[in-house]
Amino acid sequence: MAGSGAFAEIKDGDVYKFYADGEWKKSASGKFVPVINPTTRNTHFKVQACTQEEVNKIIETAKSAQKSWAKTPLWKRAELLHKAAAILKEHKAPIAGCLVKEIAKPAKDAVTEVVRSADLISYCAEEGVRILGEGKFLVSDSFPGNERTKYCLTSKDYDSCHFKPLSCGNRIKASGVHEEIPLGVVLAIPPFNYPVNLAVSKIAPALIAGNSLVLKPPTQGAVAALHMVHCFHLAGFPKGLVSCVTGKGSEIGDFLTMHPGVNCISFTGGDTGIAISKKAGMIPLQMELGGKDACIILEDADLDLVAANIVKGGFSYSGQRCTAVKVVLVMESVADTLVEKVKAKLAKLTVGPPEDDCDITPVVTESSANFIEGLVMDAKQKGATFCQEYKRQGNLIWPLLLDNVRPDMRIAWEEPFGPVLPVIRINSVEEGINHCNASNFGLQGCVFTRDINKAILISDAMETGTVQINSAPARGPDHFPFQGLKDSGIGSQGITNSINMMTKIKSTVINLPSPSYTLG
Repeated sequence: MAGSGAFAEIKDGDVYKFYADGEWKKSASGKFVPVINPTTRNTHFKVQACTQEEVNKIIETAKSAQKSWAKTPLWKRAELLHKAAAILKEHKAPIAGCLVKEIAKPAKDAVTEVVRSADLISYCAEEGVRILGEGKFLVSDSFPGNERTKYCLTSKDYDSCHFKPLSCGNRIKASGVHEEIPLGVVLAIPPFNYPVNLAVSKIAPALIAGNSLVLKPPTQGAVAALHMVHCFHLAGFPKGLVSCVTGKGSEIGDFLTMHPGVNCISFTGGDTGIAISKKAGMIPLQMELGGKDACIILEDADLDLVAANIVKGGFSYSGQRCTAVKVVLVMESVADTLVEKVKAKLAKLTVGPPEDDCDITPVVTESSANFIEGLVMDAKQKGATFCQEYKRQGNLIWPLLLDNVRPDMRIAWEEPFGPVLPVIRINSVEEGINHCNASNFGLQGCVFTRDINKAILISDAMETGTVQINSAPARGPDHFPFQGLKDSGIGSQGITNSINMMTKIKSTVINLPSPSYTLG
């Protein structure tokens, strides 16, 4: 049960504490932020409303802890990450229970998220040991006009033992030139829809690379994130290395993202990320900001496969996924058949509370439901064909397929983040590609055809970070690269890319008094 047993110390009365300097603490503000249950629309949890002064202390402590952590051998960092992963799996039930109550994630999917997160941490530990242990050796005479008088050695990971005289225990290096460079303090801001998985996808790479980590979880999902952070605490990570600050974005959001002590920001969310990128200054940014993922269907496609992927890709977790199918672009000649197949599958979806493992559960907030309804009403006013009756109870919206959607409708371009999917009929592949590329988003897309040559050509033409061929868009497996173009983001995610993004290259050049050639 949440906040009990192994997690008893993270709670004070009915308010969950924040985590700083290796301890669970109450905020000096004396205030809390309510976490609303999307199903009941009542306050289910409460978290601390931290102050700016508490943020200052957390970042100051994080900077100090990072200096010591950078001296920790890679194998030891990996060992602690493996331990955290095991503890996370051991406590999957209470953490999944939080996800059910905070974000209305179906129970089975909530457990899957926690297990997937533990697997991500372990994979990251192994991958980090491999790629951070590698370096490069360059010689000067490979560039025109130079003789071999310079040796350049580079690696990604920073070892401040290098600066100590004589030796540094087991980490002594004969040349004294292999150095590792973490960035420092990484600020991680995950979204509500995967508050555990998209938190650890930032935490684990940061830690294996030698950084410290400050987590600002979303309000919806904060309690699940706090439980996850406690698993890192139980694993025995050094004090101050991992922190978790909760509070109102209006009070500490900009203060965190513009803090001079933050050396890197990894953010997943919406338009807020664009504002962060404009304010953050000269620090590395890793951002995924949503998408309008297009599904292009050719005349030769397997329509049963397409229908299954549209329903899975467009309606799982009620469409609240950045990689959900957001617009169907289908050739007119097969549109009628496809729409009927999708309608038949949608009729079989269960709708109700997440505790019952329903396929369609309430969307996360009332404002989200109102936004979705606004898109639906706009489409209705402009003549879209409703394949089902529009139905809503509170935050719960029944799955809806809108056929004959035109480009003048908001739903053709805006991201609903709900169980509503528009179908646009096209008369040529070029028309579908043009619609996809006219979007300000460019996260993922997909194309369905039996002709692999056409699929590759269409994939090359689509302005998206990833194109799935004969499958719905998806983030993962978690070691795959994941990135967006245009307003969908900056940089690339995926375990290896995240580790690389959270390090810098440091080079040391040895200058020789005269040219030297092996066996020369």
